[in-house]
Amino acid sequence: MTKLYSFFNSSASYRVRIALALKGIQYETAGINIRSGEQNDPGFCKLNPMALVPALADIPEGSIGQSLAIIDYLDRKYPDVVPLIPEDTAQRALVLEIAYGIACDIHPVNNMRILKYLSKDLQVSEEQKQAWYAHWIATGLQSIEALLEKAGSGHFCVGNTPTLADCCLVPQLANAIRMKCDVSAYPRCLKVYEHCMAMPAFKAAAPENQPDYMAPVTA
Repeated sequence: MTKLYSFFNSSASYRVRIALALKGIQYETAGINIRSGEQNDPGFCKLNPMALVPALADIPEGSIGQSLAIIDYLDRKYPDVVPLIPEDTAQRALVLEIAYGIACDIHPVNNMRILKYLSKDLQVSEEQKQAWYAHWIATGLQSIEALLEKAGSGHFCVGNTPTLADCCLVPQLANAIRMKCDVSAYPRCLKVYEHCMAMPAFKAAAPENQPDYMAPVTA
């Protein structure tokens, strides 16, 4: 069976879990505790040289790291089950614009290893770390809100079915809410988030429903 190396609270892992659930793909979860540094284990690094979660393994191609690469792989392998990256050129561009805006611009500066570096290496205070997080969330979600307006978003970011954009937006907004950021200024983002979170696939992928779930911390 396909194995997903994941951490329950990793938004990148969360993206892939949503995609797997939407496509109805059965898989085994292998929890990697990135709080304690298990991602640096040499055995795991053979699967994902970036030493990050997620990683998809026990597939004919060996293993794949990076959430966007994994979801693209799943979409090409199972193109007829909830296509996540549209074939239409204009819609594809919108989906990728939103997804990359989240995965490449918002997430990297606010993920766990960055926040730990701020606290442990640069010795910033908890208040300064929270200000850092909130600043980049506000800057990023303001842009995503504008992109959703451009896309004419409704229940989903683009079109009438879930796409890669929704797989990226939901975990990012969930993290922002967990970190007590004010997201009320982004009604289109919230509408998509609330609609998706009522769907079984998104519920199944949520952090609290993972076998490696542990008490959340804001770090």
